[in-house]
Amino acid sequence: MCHVIVTCRSMLWTLLSIVVAFAELIAFMSADWLIGKAKPSSSEELDNRTGGPQEPYRPTLGIYGRCTRISHMQFSRRDTLCGPYAENFSEIASGFWQATAIFLAMGIMILCTVAFVSVFTMCVQSIMKKSIFNVCGLLQGIAGLFLILGLILYPAGWGCQKAISYCGPYASAYKLGDCSLGWAFYTAIGGTVLTFICAVFSAQAEIATSSDKVQEEIEEGKNLICLL
Repeated sequence: MCHVIVTCRSMLWTLLSIVVAFAELIAFMSADWLIGKAKPSSSEELDNRTGGPQEPYRPTLGIYGRCTRISHMQFSRRDTLCGPYAENFSEIASGFWQATAIFLAMGIMILCTVAFVSVFTMCVQSIMKKSIFNVCGLLQGIAGLFLILGLILYPAGWGCQKAISYCGPYASAYKLGDCSLGWAFYTAIGGTVLTFICAVFSAQAEIATSSDKVQEEIEEGKNLICLL
């Protein structure tokens, strides 16, 4: 018989697992990992809101994507164009970034799998006599290690030609040059930290769903058990 068990700790772990998976996925897909040096605007380009000259534009560069401003020959305006600069994996700008993409993709795949499974932990608390929370916590720990490896390797690719074109000639491995870090990089770091928090908190979710109070509710014949 399926017992639906919902506790404050198990629900919090489930929600946090879903948030972490989405945060890492969005960061990975974003082009805002590096913010390039400012590109001066033409004196003919006017800001639609103020009527004055536009502020210098700073293009952004991601692991496999970029955002830049393109000029229109017929009009004195520019549009921002975002998309992948690499049509396939081998065209990613640096071997280090290729490794970063692999490690991050592996970590994100595990996190998305755990996030999907976590939804069903209200009905299924064990698999082959193993606590599903402990199994998911272990997988989240492994995913966190993959994410760390990816984030460590990423700055080693700052010396590639693509990064130098955005960050200037002083850019090199672990040196930003004229660039600054974008929100996607910080989101990936924050998501990695939360991944390990999820891995640790999974033990608390397991304790909450297997407590004596839960067992008493099951013995009383209740199928829906909600506890703080």
